[in-house]
Amino acid sequence: MARVKITETVLRDGHQSIAATRMRLRQMLPVLEAMDEVGYNALECWGGATFDTCMRFLDEDPWERLRTIKKHVKKTPLQMLFRGQNILGYRHYADDVVYEFVNRAVDNGIDIIRVFDALNDPRNLESSIKAAKDTKSVHVQGALVYTISPIHTMESFTKVAKELQDMGVDSICIKDMSGLLSPYDAYNLIRMLKKHLSVPIELHTHCTCGLGEMTYMKAVEAGVDIIDTALSPFGEITSQPATESMVMALQHSIYDTDIDVDRLWPIVDHFKHVRKELEDEFKLTMPSQINPAVRKYQIPGGMLTNLYNQLKAQGAEDRFDEVLAEMPNVRRDLGYPPLVTPTSQITGSAAALNVLYGRYKIVTNEVRDIVRGKYGRVPGKIDEKFRKMCIGDEPVITHRPADDLEPELEKSKKALADEGFPDASPEDVLSYTLFPEVALPFFRKRDNK
Repeated sequence: MARVKITETVLRDGHQSIAATRMRLRQMLPVLEAMDEVGYNALECWGGATFDTCMRFLDEDPWERLRTIKKHVKKTPLQMLFRGQNILGYRHYADDVVYEFVNRAVDNGIDIIRVFDALNDPRNLESSIKAAKDTKSVHVQGALVYTISPIHTMESFTKVAKELQDMGVDSICIKDMSGLLSPYDAYNLIRMLKKHLSVPIELHTHCTCGLGEMTYMKAVEAGVDIIDTALSPFGEITSQPATESMVMALQHSIYDTDIDVDRLWPIVDHFKHVRKELEDEFKLTMPSQINPAVRKYQIPGGMLTNLYNQLKAQGAEDRFDEVLAEMPNVRRDLGYPPLVTPTSQITGSAAALNVLYGRYKIVTNEVRDIVRGKYGRVPGKIDEKFRKMCIGDEPVITHRPADDLEPELEKSKKALADEGFPDASPEDVLSYTLFPEVALPFFRKRDNK
């Protein structure tokens, strides 16, 4: 058994799960050099919800954040989370946008791209994996989105993992965004994957159900190569198991991470202060206890926090448990999609609308698009009555959804020029393409226009 490697998530998923992705670059800068010396496998610092949040809430340029982190982190690879054909947004983008984004991400400092598709539809990963492989420099990790349902099995996950390996990924990640993976299921899944794969396997889980550390220990015993952890101020509960705890748990064993835990304490102290700052500034209700019932509802950690805060803003936080109970029903109706961005948001919104206004009295366009097949192939079957209620007699898409999309970049450049930005950088064009309503006000404020 090889020694276990650690990918640190505090700069991305840690604060996304605990503090609604509100950590600022200036709050990261004081400890970047120290983090670079720890001996991590990678620092996950970009992608996911960070890109949108930077511009929308923090008045930060996400590209500048990446470039700045790269200046301070010389040894440790920087990792990002990439939503396949969705890139970092909530819809499919044309192939020209996917290729350009991958290239710009790598040029600005990314070393590892973890790509996933919310439906585990490999067709939605073709362009991003090819674009990453074509750079000849970035490590591309294919993520297998883990979930539990009547139709998901060890064999079905292994099939997806083998397809990803055949597509040329350099490693596989089991992405357990809701903390649903139980210890013995982790052991059995990793043993099975090890029999069928030749690439390294990484495990990403959350502690939402209270299983995280136990799941990691059984995964380690099964031969997992890398685990994702978050330093304790932004670890546990809806985030990953705490880095310090896992390092100490594996110390003096054949799985020792070779990380000196004493290097971590000053960094931990720094992030304790950052957590308090974020709590005070944004008046966040941070998660404070595990919720084992989430295994029944199958909801990702970050979504729990956001869903509660959204209901609270509408004065409906007392109906939170009803919304959770409605989630599995909506998920069944939609063909059991794994709950990860964007399917988690779509399912969560539909559940909330069902509870607040009556079942499917309001059907969102996004729900209709899942039913149409615009997001890809759902793992299960959608009932014909439900399909008819949503889209009538419209035909269902059976090909790769992105094949229907026209190139977008030139249109974005022209639209930006019309808005007063004729010399926009390639990075700004991408920011605008992904989030036009957010990027434009951000550019105007940043450039004093």
